[in-house]
Parts: sequence; C-alpha cells; structure tokens
Amino acid sequence: MGSGQSSDKVYCNRYLNGQGPPSLAQQAKGGLNGTPSLGTGCQPQGQMTWVILHRDLPGFPDDNTVQINYIFPDGIQTEKHPRPGHPYAGLRLCAYLPDNREGKRVLKLLEKAFNQQLLFTVATNKDGKDTATASVPLKTHADGGNRADGYPDPDYLKTVRRLLRDKGIE
Repeated sequence: MGSGQSSDKVYCNRYLNGQGPPSLAQQAKGGLNGTPSLGTGCQPQGQMTWVILHRDLPGFPDDNTVQINYIFPDGIQTEKHPRPGHPYAGLRLCAYLPDNREGKRVLKLLEKAFNQQLLFTVATNKDGKDTATASVPLKTHADGGNRADGYPDPDYLKTVRRLLRDKGIE
C-alpha cells in the first residue's frame, strides 16, 4: 500500500495490485462477497490479553467493561506482508466491549480471529510508515461515540460479528 491510498484499507502481500479486500467502511456496510477466509492470515507476532473493569460503557449502564490489550512489538515484515524484509512499527492498544452475553460472544470471536492471525496485519499508514494495524474496527475508547471509536454505538457488536463471520470466524 502506498501513502496515497486510503488508510482504512489493509492488504496482505497476496492482495496487492488492486485485488485487495474492501475497505473497513465497505465491509461494515455490505460485508464481504465470496468465500470466507479460513486458516491463518498475515498477522504479525503479538499478544492479546483482557481484564474486567468495574465500570460501565455508554449505552451499557448495567454491565462491567472488558478491556482487551493488544501488544505487537516492532518487527520485520515477512513474505505475508506488503514489503518483506522491511521494518514495521509495533502497536499497543486497548479495545473495549461490554461485559454482557453479546460482548462475551464477540470477545470469543476476537480471540479466535487473533489466534488464527486474522485480526491484525501490517499496512502502510497515511504517513507512509508500515505499522501493525487492526483489520476489523475496534472500539479503542470507552466513550466519545462512533466518531471517536468509542461508545455509545448500538450497532458495533453486530457489525464486528458480521465482519468476523466474513473472515470465516464463527
């Protein structure tokens, strides 16, 4: 991916030359067409952990919060990534889910996608730097609404489930 392309598109090496997946916005609106992706993806080496916070999220006043921590150290791209042999910047981020039945269901799906290396990839950001990047939208703020990648967002859990299903994660 070049720096002139949209930062919401994420490609593995096999998707270069205009044959990549739709942007996250396109995926959220219409889903992916074709056969779901199975097996392992192009996620760099990283770690996923989660804890329960005793506070609620906007829109989920009676539920605790699941805080998911993702850590990807800096690394060197492999043949699965856009520029094999080149370095990429790691990533540390927290994502949030409500600690309720639906949130726990999505957490299990996110864990499955992470373990199958389908949740993150290496991509070039809008500044032209290669970095570890999420391949599905994550709520990285507890509040602030949809525009700030936060809550409330009443459709978020359903959207993430659909996007993960399109990747073969059920």
